[in-house]
Amino acid sequence: MNLFRRTLVTTAAALALATPFIAQAQDIKPRIIRFGYGLNEQSNQGRAVKLFAEQVEKASGGKMRVRAIGAAALGPDTQMQNALIGGAQEMMVGSTATLVGITKEMALWDTPFLFNNAKEADALLDGPLGEKVKAKLQEKGLVGLVYWENGFRNLTNSKRPIQKMEDLAGIKLRVMQNNVFLDSFKSMGTNAVPMAFSELFGALETGTVDGQENPYNTILSSKFYEVQKYLTVTNHVYSPWIVLVSKKWWDGLSKDEQKVL
Repeated sequence: MNLFRRTLVTTAAALALATPFIAQAQDIKPRIIRFGYGLNEQSNQGRAVKLFAEQVEKASGGKMRVRAIGAAALGPDTQMQNALIGGAQEMMVGSTATLVGITKEMALWDTPFLFNNAKEADALLDGPLGEKVKAKLQEKGLVGLVYWENGFRNLTNSKRPIQKMEDLAGIKLRVMQNNVFLDSFKSMGTNAVPMAFSELFGALETGTVDGQENPYNTILSSKFYEVQKYLTVTNHVYSPWIVLVSKKWWDGLSKDEQKVL
């Protein structure tokens, strides 16, 4: 539970308290909500989506049901984002870093060593600046509901221990398809390779890339330890998830339905 952002817990508690009122509201229609995510259902991401689904069903009196679709079955983050913008999918949760091509302000969270700890990150993300960045998404057809905890990113590789900057030289490191990540790791001496997350395990297994960088939750739930030998605790970027809703779909909801979500 310590890896869930407190806002998720607070939201769940608020929904539970509001259930009697919302469930009796007249303007809630039966709805199936497709909620896509990239990791497997055993991950913290999968468990958070499950909790969210339970609370939505409870708060809507069983009328609104979330269909959780994990393991990137609906495609990588960028594909799901486009589906939301087009109105072909209702909801998703993914990395803020994959939104940079849609809303450039999201690149702020990718700044290396911006935060010393999660408390600092929480204060900024949950404060006025975090809300302002999130609000920019509506201009592009997305509604940002809340940031979810994902933790700091760390390095793994199959070649050698990384104890100083020079040890990174020549390491073929998978990074997200994001220019901030690409430029940052190139400047550190790695051979940075942009790659979709869905391709990563296979690339590590075959040696197409030597290493990768992700939060602990992703490293563990994706079983990267099966194909990686070394873990380096760098905490180089705080990497939040964000829950997104299709604005086309959101604008068609009643106020009571929006309140449930």
